[in-house]
Amino acid sequence: MEKSGHSGLKLTIVAAILAFSLIPLFGLGLFFHIQFTEAFEEKITRTLRIMVEDKRNVVDMFLNENVNQLRNIAYTHTYKEMSDSDYLAEVYQVLAATSNAFVDLGVFDASGEHVAYTGPYKLSGLNYADQEWFQNVMTKGRYVSDVFLGHRRFPHIIMAVKRQEGVQTWILRATIDSEMFTDLVRGSQLGEFGDAFLVNQNMELQTQSHGAAGVMEKAVLPRQGRFPGFRMVEFVENGRQMIAGVTWLQTKNWMLVVAENPEEALSPLVGVRWRTFGIVLAGALIILTGAVLTASTMIRQLNEYDRRRAESDAALMQSSKIASLGKMAAGVAHEINNPLSLIRESAGWIQDLLTEEDPEAIKNFGEIEDSLAKIDKHVERARNVTHRLLGFARRMEPMQENVNLNALVDQTVAFLENEALHREVTVERRLDSNLPLVTTDSAQVQQVVLNLLENALDAVNSQGRIILQTGYDDREARISVQDNGCGIPKDMASKIFDPFFTTKKTGEGTGLGLSISYGIIKKMGGRISVESEPGAGSTFTIHLPLAAEE
Repeated sequence: MEKSGHSGLKLTIVAAILAFSLIPLFGLGLFFHIQFTEAFEEKITRTLRIMVEDKRNVVDMFLNENVNQLRNIAYTHTYKEMSDSDYLAEVYQVLAATSNAFVDLGVFDASGEHVAYTGPYKLSGLNYADQEWFQNVMTKGRYVSDVFLGHRRFPHIIMAVKRQEGVQTWILRATIDSEMFTDLVRGSQLGEFGDAFLVNQNMELQTQSHGAAGVMEKAVLPRQGRFPGFRMVEFVENGRQMIAGVTWLQTKNWMLVVAENPEEALSPLVGVRWRTFGIVLAGALIILTGAVLTASTMIRQLNEYDRRRAESDAALMQSSKIASLGKMAAGVAHEINNPLSLIRESAGWIQDLLTEEDPEAIKNFGEIEDSLAKIDKHVERARNVTHRLLGFARRMEPMQENVNLNALVDQTVAFLENEALHREVTVERRLDSNLPLVTTDSAQVQQVVLNLLENALDAVNSQGRIILQTGYDDREARISVQDNGCGIPKDMASKIFDPFFTTKKTGEGTGLGLSISYGIIKKMGGRISVESEPGAGSTFTIHLPLAAEE
């Protein structure tokens, strides 16, 4: 688990990496977004301009061609010929064979009388002197009308030209199929919600539009006065924001409008925008992941450094304790050995005296012998403790020899077999037959194994179990002593190698065995590790470096 200070440091590292990485990344993404948007909007405007100007030229050309065709007919035929309905029908047939723009033809005299007609309507004999179109053509000589109803009561467009034939003035008029203009204009429609139409100077529709009920309705875009060239206009149609390119025709006072929905027009840009966003987001996630991994690695290395430093400090403290203990142990051992020697000699002298006495003459002879035996036993036990203290205090350098650890384990177990049988404890050996030799001091290693075995016997109850196991890897050999005893409480696990610390009852242990064993193995370049679970037992493992290859 990370320390709180290191956790704050991790957040600082991550924040710093993100700040120096994501700000340029997001800035670059925003720059590309703005550049793409401006470029695409410029492309849309340029496309609309080209389309509107091209379509304007097509409509102007259509009007000019049809007016000129009507003028050619008027000036290549006489009034007498054209006022004959049959002759006029023949002319119309020829005209219809080359162009499907005209719906009918009609001839009018100077008084507005409809003298001849060919077409689908019954218009002959009507007088048009009061009609706006008639007055315009008589004044201007040629005229193209806006959409109007007229006598037909149906929206239509007419073209008319005037001819002066001597003293005779007459007019040739043709009705234009309004669908022709719709088809011409609708070819410019863009997208599903796009629109294209013609309006007059009063913003009245001359062709069909999505945004109005029909021809002659008011267009939904703002009123535009006549202007030269091309212009962009924004308006709302059926609840949708629209942009339109507009221009005025040259041959007629009509304005051409080509509109499209910006969202639809910018849909490719939206795709690019989402892809850019995805790339930026992916980059941000990669940077975030890298920042977290980098910070975690740094903190992990820092924690590892702290752990090693703590272990080093603990080892230094342990060495200091052992050094202090060695000095104290030497003094204590010497101070205790002298009284012990005196006590043992005195007990021996009493034993010798008793051999000269008549057992029958001394009332408590047996009890005295038993007491002397107990004194000797406990003096020997005390001498063993002082011997260990002196051995620990001398800090003798270990001998270096090639040792077969399996044989060493077998010899050590033999020392305690009788005691194990007496306690009904099973000692199981799992020895690796391929275990290589180890360069170490066999006597001192045996002392450590013996100490661990004695501790295991003390830890298990009757009918307990102890497992001795050997093994190795490419760097070290291992001897483990596992028991199924009471285990070591977690709050005591870190203290078991301290001098005079013991989990045994008072009087049953000195607390020096594991401390001395720790020092022995440490001097040999190895280590002792422990794994324990309260109530489930403990496993002590001796790790020793392998012998160098010859």
